[in-house]
Amino acid sequence: MKYAGMPFGMWALFGTSFERNLIAVFELDGDASKVVTSKAKQKYKEIIRKLPEFEKGDRFKMNIVSCAMLSAFVLSMPERPDVEKLTVYYRQAMMTPAMRWFCRMSGKKKFSRQDIDGMKTTAAFKAADRNPYSWNMEFCLYPDDSGYEARFSQCGICTLMRELGLFDLVPAMCALDYSMSEVGGASHFVRKCTIANGDDYCDCGYKRRS
Repeated sequence: MKYAGMPFGMWALFGTSFERNLIAVFELDGDASKVVTSKAKQKYKEIIRKLPEFEKGDRFKMNIVSCAMLSAFVLSMPERPDVEKLTVYYRQAMMTPAMRWFCRMSGKKKFSRQDIDGMKTTAAFKAADRNPYSWNMEFCLYPDDSGYEARFSQCGICTLMRELGLFDLVPAMCALDYSMSEVGGASHFVRKCTIANGDDYCDCGYKRRS
């Protein structure tokens, strides 16, 4: 994957927030946070270069780029974080004002015909059949019209973080789904199973808010 384009844009949007939260969450001083960020940027580029290009129409490219960014920071930290603290770090680093705006705009379209059709198209695309760093999912509307579930049988984040020796930290990324749904304002996020915890699939359920 080329660094130019989305990977460059993601670093531009979130790099400062990731650096700032090294201080806020891990209590590094300013100089140490700059050293980690500098190392992380080089590691990030290295990870990105090793990833294949995603097909046009694959909606999960941003997910794998975010994973590469978090992984690069973890691999550049002076001490390996535990999953609980990394969960806080990732949430605070990602939920910038721009991301909150994006979530609110997405929330306005939740459960619309456009949203449902997009989910069905993604399920039929089965991108992970051709790219191990992407996702395969099934889509199911709840019979009581209370929302829907996206059930993932293959996960690019799990693939990449396992290769990087960070598989035990995958739940830190998964937890962001709850925050994004909450800020979106249209749904309650529900989950019982995750591949990271040894299940055969990840269930991502979105229940309509009353």
